[in-house]
Amino acid sequence: MSIEANKALVHRYYDELVSGQRIELLAELVAADAADETRVGVGGSGTLEDFRQHLEVLWANVPDVRATVEDLVAEDDRVIAFWRIEGTHAGPIFGVPATGRRFTGHSISTLTIRDGQVVRYNVLPDRLGIVQQLAAVAV
Repeated sequence: MSIEANKALVHRYYDELVSGQRIELLAELVAADAADETRVGVGGSGTLEDFRQHLEVLWANVPDVRATVEDLVAEDDRVIAFWRIEGTHAGPIFGVPATGRRFTGHSISTLTIRDGQVVRYNVLPDRLGIVQQLAAVAV
């Protein structure tokens, strides 16, 4: 796969799967043996079920989630996505119970691609910024 094809896959991941909540695309975009390191740890092995659970928790807690890719940097089989998440806080996020508040956060994700599918995913969210908005905490 070319770098441009890998970037296009990452755009689809966030636009159609995460924001569009099109779970039927999961097996097309993510390999059966892919590792969602947010669930299995760095270097761990995983399955599509890990990705499904991650998405279902996100959709339950932020039902109107919008994930917007702001920039992509790619080399070989790896794509780094700089993206923004927006939505309404309807369930626990980072230990903060539902508030009904709207929030915006920024994240950086690393996605490794093999044969046109994501095989490894990790994300570094701005937890502090999100918690500050949800809990109305000053730092």
